[in-house]
Amino acid sequence: MFRTALRNVFAHKARLLMTVLAVLLGVAFVSGTLVFTSTISSAFQKSSEKGFDNVDLAIEAPSGSGAAAGPPRARPGDEKKLSQALLDKAAALPGTQRATGSVTGFTALADKKGKLVGEGWQTTGGNYDPGRDGRGEDARYPMKKGRAPQRADEVAIDAATAKRVGFHVGDTARMSVNGPVLKQRIVGVFRTDDGNVAAGGTLVLFNTPTAQRLFAQIGEYDQITLKAAPGTTQDELKSQAKEILPPGAKAVTGKKLAADQSKTIKESMSGMQTAMLVFAGISLFVGIFIIANTFTMLVAQRTKELALLRAVGAGRRQVTRSVLIEALVVGAVAAVAGLGAGVGIGAALRSLMGRFGATVPDGPLVVDGTAVAASLATGIVVTVLAAWLPARRAAKVPPVAAMNSVHAAASTRSLVVRNTLGALLAGAGTALVLYGAGVEGTDSAKLPLGAGAATLLIGVFVLTPLLSRPLIALAAPFLRVFGVSGKLARQNSVRNPRRTAATASALMIGLTLITGMTVIAGSVQQAIEKMATDSLKADYTVSMANQTPLSPQVERKLERSDQVEAVSPLRNSPARVGSSTEYLTGVKGESISTLTDLPFVSGGWDGLSGDKVVVDKDTAKEKGWKAGSTFPVTYEDGRKGRLSVSGVYEGNEMIKGIMVDTATLDPHMKQVTSMQVMVKTKDGAGGSAKSSLEKAMGNNPAVLVQDKKDVSESIAQVFTLMLNMLYGLLAMAVIVAVLGVVNTLAMSVFERSQEIGMLRAIGLDRRGIKRMVRLESLVISLFGGVLGIGLGVFFGWAAGKIIGQTLSTYTLVLPWERMGIFLALAAVVGMLAALWPARRAAKLNMLAAIKTE
Repeated sequence: MFRTALRNVFAHKARLLMTVLAVLLGVAFVSGTLVFTSTISSAFQKSSEKGFDNVDLAIEAPSGSGAAAGPPRARPGDEKKLSQALLDKAAALPGTQRATGSVTGFTALADKKGKLVGEGWQTTGGNYDPGRDGRGEDARYPMKKGRAPQRADEVAIDAATAKRVGFHVGDTARMSVNGPVLKQRIVGVFRTDDGNVAAGGTLVLFNTPTAQRLFAQIGEYDQITLKAAPGTTQDELKSQAKEILPPGAKAVTGKKLAADQSKTIKESMSGMQTAMLVFAGISLFVGIFIIANTFTMLVAQRTKELALLRAVGAGRRQVTRSVLIEALVVGAVAAVAGLGAGVGIGAALRSLMGRFGATVPDGPLVVDGTAVAASLATGIVVTVLAAWLPARRAAKVPPVAAMNSVHAAASTRSLVVRNTLGALLAGAGTALVLYGAGVEGTDSAKLPLGAGAATLLIGVFVLTPLLSRPLIALAAPFLRVFGVSGKLARQNSVRNPRRTAATASALMIGLTLITGMTVIAGSVQQAIEKMATDSLKADYTVSMANQTPLSPQVERKLERSDQVEAVSPLRNSPARVGSSTEYLTGVKGESISTLTDLPFVSGGWDGLSGDKVVVDKDTAKEKGWKAGSTFPVTYEDGRKGRLSVSGVYEGNEMIKGIMVDTATLDPHMKQVTSMQVMVKTKDGAGGSAKSSLEKAMGNNPAVLVQDKKDVSESIAQVFTLMLNMLYGLLAMAVIVAVLGVVNTLAMSVFERSQEIGMLRAIGLDRRGIKRMVRLESLVISLFGGVLGIGLGVFFGWAAGKIIGQTLSTYTLVLPWERMGIFLALAAVVGMLAALWPARRAAKLNMLAAIKTE
């Protein structure tokens, strides 16, 4: 039986090639994902570890601020720093060879066109520490060109940014920390293993006094790093450093820092790996249908052969085993080939990251044991499991079938059982989805919605044989146009509902996911645009690029501009309201009504002055307030007062909370800053107005001037990026689905060789045969496309119900144009998949085909 199984594999090479390709693609996606994420993770980890080569111990400030702490706090003055005296004590420790003080903060660097380089807090500034005598080198930043900065108007920039932007030693660069624009001369270009730079950020180095003046105070540091003297271990140096630590500061060994950084990188990469593996699973899930379909048809074509084996003494287990051996061989070959293809995919993905502007540290391609084991196990196990059901059917072929070549057709009872099971699953899935869509709270709704979607998808798959007849019948008027070929194509499409269902389901799953995500992304984007349009009358909002607070100078400069008609800041100040801490939002009472367009439940902006406030409806409901209610408040500076509610408005994610006049709030703030400033110009939004405002800000790269469209696009770009990634990843599932359609049609042509020969004999020409096969493929693909788009819209609607709980302006938007494109894509898939089978059918010799058994 083993020899028989191997003979069958080699005897049907063309028929099994599609199965091998289906498994290969799924395995390649899994192995490629694992290789890619392992390679990137390893590169970042090794780069990070290299960055700690000269760090045996780090003394961190009580606030935890430092080089890796991210964006500066809202109130830098509240952070505790490390003193120069502590640096001197650390340098004097017996186990210290060298002590280096670090101070860092946000630094917006402009390119040669004046635009911000990098993104947000990844645009960082720091200090170059040449040692106590001022003549040494900072081992963290080896110079590639030029020299270290020595004067207040000099900087050095990282080599990656210099190459990307086109900066050279001697150029003048414009930058800003949190105030005026600085014009600094570039005197050096340095190399660095900083993770933020590797991720596409920038690093600008000042001399130490200048960095301290910009990011802290003279003589203060965020972090002190120590290099151990020869013969001193990191733990010994840590024990020595504990004796000099100020209250709240802590000493961390270089090994611990590297381990923590490595753990952080692994966690950040795990999300990407999980997302990619999900899509690999989708491809494999689609591939399972194709594999099962292929083996089902192979078994059906070998009915006589299997029956003869039974007749000459082979048992059911032997027949089952022979089919599973075939699957094992196919799976093993496909798994090995898929692993090789996956390594290539991993290398290609890494290369593509560079082309899309993402910088990755140098490092070898990592193919670890996990990738090899997962690929082999996936390919072999999936193929064998998918072939198990056809193998069982093969074992049930009665020996008498050898006498007449008739295989028992599916019984009515089996179809009833299948339809009943499918109806139950589809009903249960629909009920769970509807329940999840109606549950209050996003966390509570995720589980029933996810489980319901999976159950409904499986239920529809089980029901597709039943659904195929009525849905394909809708295409009858269209197919009549093609005469006999169209009629035959429709009959062939519904002749074997199970095979049609398995073929269409592969395309259905891919289109379900892509349609659902498109519906959600389009609806969210419109909701954000509606929120910005409905709630803001302001033409522009002004904010910092790294989302840190704006200096009050910005507000004053805008008020002095001839183009500006009205200005109001949005300030945030923590306060004690009753038994809870709330944030008071400071706005200008006299101008806020001309800058916002929020509907009021009661009262209005007119009463916003003195001790009068307005609150959003949700806060008012939670606190039990209404117009006229009063409540006690303890301000940020500790002073107490009493405020009165003069109005209740409909808030949203952009504007909500307790609004108070800036004249009332400012005296109680420790540091008067704004999160953003709303601006209304005399001539409305336009290119000249925006340029005028940017000029009023000194063309500061740290300050963003955005109109309503810019605001909505900046929020929605995350969804757009996710959607584009989804389109790319699901292309793999579509490719697998194409192979499935090709496979089905090719085997269908083989099964119908005699029938095709008869059609040729009675007058149907080769062109008519080709048209028949193509139309059959088109109908099956459109059937899968209609099911997929319908399910995708339903899932998108259900998910939107949950999103609408947190996004008040959310409404369902059906992307008719894109859904039309998806349906057209399904038609294209069908036509392309039919090219080879149609050509093969047309080339059949009619006499040889008629003689086929």
